[in-house]
Amino acid sequence: MFDLPDELAAKADPALVARDERHFAAVGESLRRSIAELSDRLDAERRSPGGTGQAALDRDLEVHRLTARLRALRRFGLDLCLGRIVGADDGDPVYVGRFGLTDEAGRRLLVDWRSPAAEPFFAATHADPMGLASRRRYRWTRGRVTDYWDEVFTPDALKGHAALDDQSAFIASLGGDRSARMRDVLGTIQADQDAIIRAGSAGALVVDGGPGTGKTVVALHRTAYLLHSDSRLGHRRGGVLFVGPHEPYLAYVSDVLPSLGEEGVRTCTLRDLVPEGAAAATETDAEVARLKSSADLVRAVEAAVAFHEQPPATGTTVETPWTDVWLSPDDWAEAFEAREPGTPHNEAQEQVWEQLLTILVDAHDDVEPDLVREALQQDRQLRATFTRAWPLLEATDVVADLWSVPAYLRRCAPELGADDVRRLQRPDPRAWTVSDLPLLDAARQRVGDPEVARRRRRAEATVAAERERMAGVIDELIAADDSELLLMTTLRHQDLRDALVDQAALPTADPDVLAGPFAHVVVDEAQELTDAEWQMLLLRCPSRSFTIVGDRAQARHGFAESWQERLERIGLGRVTVASLTINYRTPEEVMAEAEPVIRAALPDANVPTSIRSTGLPVVHGRARDLQSVLDGWLAAHAEGVACVIGDPTFRTTPRVRSLTPVLAKGLEFDLVVLVDPERFGGGVEGAVDRYVAMTRATSQLVVLTSS
Repeated sequence: MFDLPDELAAKADPALVARDERHFAAVGESLRRSIAELSDRLDAERRSPGGTGQAALDRDLEVHRLTARLRALRRFGLDLCLGRIVGADDGDPVYVGRFGLTDEAGRRLLVDWRSPAAEPFFAATHADPMGLASRRRYRWTRGRVTDYWDEVFTPDALKGHAALDDQSAFIASLGGDRSARMRDVLGTIQADQDAIIRAGSAGALVVDGGPGTGKTVVALHRTAYLLHSDSRLGHRRGGVLFVGPHEPYLAYVSDVLPSLGEEGVRTCTLRDLVPEGAAAATETDAEVARLKSSADLVRAVEAAVAFHEQPPATGTTVETPWTDVWLSPDDWAEAFEAREPGTPHNEAQEQVWEQLLTILVDAHDDVEPDLVREALQQDRQLRATFTRAWPLLEATDVVADLWSVPAYLRRCAPELGADDVRRLQRPDPRAWTVSDLPLLDAARQRVGDPEVARRRRRAEATVAAERERMAGVIDELIAADDSELLLMTTLRHQDLRDALVDQAALPTADPDVLAGPFAHVVVDEAQELTDAEWQMLLLRCPSRSFTIVGDRAQARHGFAESWQERLERIGLGRVTVASLTINYRTPEEVMAEAEPVIRAALPDANVPTSIRSTGLPVVHGRARDLQSVLDGWLAAHAEGVACVIGDPTFRTTPRVRSLTPVLAKGLEFDLVVLVDPERFGGGVEGAVDRYVAMTRATSQLVVLTSS
C-alpha cells in the first residue's frame, strides 16, 4: 500500500512500514466484509414488507441508515485511515479513521476520529503530548500512501521513525493545488482547531479568527463531531442547520460533511429560509436598510398580526332552526381567547371557530348538541361573519401593508418617527429586497400556512363523504348477510367504519424542512448578520445552541461591539468566544500587503499571523494585461484554480472564476487577480472588500489597475 517516490526511498524501509502494511491488509479485508454484509442487509430490508405506522417508519429509517453507511464506506478505501498514535507506554498503535471499523473477531482496526480515544491524534503537542510517544500521518493518493510524517514526543520514540518535522504533514498539505471543492483536511486538523471542534454544544460558541485560520474547517468538522458525540443533536431530535453566506460557498463546502459521514445536515443561506429570498434585490437606500436591520421592526410583525385578532366590538345575531342567538362582544372575546399560545394565526382559526360553536351550542338547552353543531357548520352567513372577524392571512400581505399604509406602520411600530415611516413606504410594496426577508420570515412563522384551514375543511369534507359512502356499502353488506351469526353486523362498530376510510386520500402539504426547530445552528460569516437577520435563526433554535463563525474585521458595515455585546443584545445569553490566530492559508507575502489595507480602516483588526511563505511576491500591473497574466499562469500550472475579483466583464472559465468580493468570501484560490481594487469604494466597506479579496490567495496575488 506504500507508493513512495524515489526521493523518499528511506521511508520505504520495511522496518518502518511493514506493520502498517499488515494493518492496512486487515482494514481492507474488513472493509470488503462490511460492504458485503451491509449490502445483504440493505437488500433484505428493501425486500421486506413495508408495514404500516411505526413499523413502516422504522423500516424506512433503517434503509436510510444502511444506505448512508454503505455510501460512506464505498466512498473511501484504505484512505479511511488518517494516521496512527502510539502511547508512551509502548503499547500497540491506535489507528485513527474517518469511521470506526472492527474485524470479524471484534478487534478494533480503526477508531472513529470523533471518539475520545482519537483526540490525542489531533490535540497532542510537545507542550502537552497527552500520553503519546509518537504520531504518524499519511498522505494518500489514489488509494496508495505517497508520503507519511512522524512526530515524536519522547526521546525513546526516535527509534523507528523517518520524518521528525512537527508541521511537515500540515505544511505540505497547505501548498497543494486548490479545486472547485474544499479539500479534505481531516487528517491535518491542528490542536487549536480540534479544541474548538470538540467543545460542548451548550450555549453559543463563537469561533473568531481572521482570514485563513480555518474557521470554516472548524465549523464543518464541529458539525460532524457534535452529531456523533451529542445525543441531544441527533437527526431525530431536531438535527443541525448549517447557514452559509452565499450559494458559491455552499457549493464549495458541499462535499465536506458527506465525506465525514453526515448526510442529514440541512445547509442553506439566509435567502433560502424565505420563499421570496431567491428573487430579492439588494436594498439600494442605505437608511431604509438600516431601519429594517433592527430587531424592533421585526417585532412590529407581531403587532401587525395581532391587529387581525381583535374581537368585534359589536354583537351579532345568529339565526338557527330553533332560535335566534345573540353573540355579544364578550362572547366574541371569549372565543378569540381560545387560541392556544404559540399557535400560528391561521391554524388558530379553527380553535377560535370551535369555541364559537361551543358558545352557540350551549345556548340551545333543549336541542341535541350534534344537530345544532351540524346546522351551524353549514351556516354560510355565520362562517362569512367569522372569517371577517378572524381572517386567514398571507405573510406577504402583512408585510406589504406595512410598506403601503403609513397609519398601519405607525400603529405597529410606534417607535418610528414620521420621517422614518415615510421613508419605508414604497410604490410597489411587494418589490422584495434582502432587507425585507427577516420581516417576511417573522410574518410567515407568526401567521402560518393559510392553506392549513382550507386543507382541514377539504379533509373534513372528504372524510364525511367517505363515511357516507362506507355507510351505504355496510348497509348493503348487512342486508345481503344470510350467515347464521350475522357477522356483517359487526361493521356497524364505529372504529371499524372509521378504519375503512382511506386516510391517504386526504389532502396534505409538503413540510418546510428549513422551518425548524433545530437542535443546533451553525452560522458562518456571522459578522455580516443584522439584528433582524439573527431573529430568523433564533426562531429556528429554541435551545439557543449555536456555533457562530466570523471575523469582526471582515464585517462590511463595521462591527464596533464585542461578540458578547452583539449576541447578548440579539437574544443569546450564554456566549463563549474561542479565537484562532494562526493563518494557515495566506502566504506571508500576501498578508504583508493585506494587513495595512485593513488596519487603515480598523486599527484593532484581528490580523492573523501567517506560518508559511511561497517566495512569490505580490505582482502589480495594468488591467489590460489581465488575460496574459491568466494565460501565463494556466500554462505554468496544470492543476489549481484562479479567481478574478473586480472585473464584471470577465467570464468564468473551467479553472478561472469571476466573482465580486462579497461572493468570494469564504473561498480560496491558488491565484487571485485583483482588478482595480480602489473601485471597491471607501470607508470600512471598501477596505473590508479589498482585504477579503486579497486574502483569498493561497499561493500568489496579482493586483492590476487601469490607471
